[in-house]
Amino acid sequence: MEEQKTHIFALRTTANREDQVMDFITSNIKKKGLDVFAVIRPHGMRGYIFLESANRSAAEQAAFNVPYARGILPKEIEYREIEHMLEQVKRDIDIRKNDIVEIISGPFKREQAKITRLDKAKEEVVVELLEAAVPIPITVKLDAVKVIRRESEEKEDEEAQTL
Repeated sequence: MEEQKTHIFALRTTANREDQVMDFITSNIKKKGLDVFAVIRPHGMRGYIFLESANRSAAEQAAFNVPYARGILPKEIEYREIEHMLEQVKRDIDIRKNDIVEIISGPFKREQAKITRLDKAKEEVVVELLEAAVPIPITVKLDAVKVIRRESEEKEDEEAQTL
């Protein structure tokens, strides 16, 4: 079987709505069974996402009637033009429920928190700040936290002290 040539198209979106457009488009692709192989949102680039598809028609169908989608640019994008924006997304981060983390970016920077839930697919964690008087769940990106203590290690330390 010969390798199918894929095409990359840029889709203009409303700025800061790229994630919502991606959700709608991936839903469309699954529902309609379109030949779209990748939907790419380059980090730090606002107002555009890229679609890798078998042809222009599949990319247009994926974006058809999607809120905040402003249309596919007429010119096809060469892979080398966007290659520098791509990075390996599937990093294997060892974060578990009940880990104690430090928030390293955002409004709660330098705060310590406990992981209550994690969603590796969305790369998000729900944390509760340790110093807060009332525990309020806060959702942050996985790369905004770093593990400083692990629940199981604490138990092992306690068991070692009791021996």
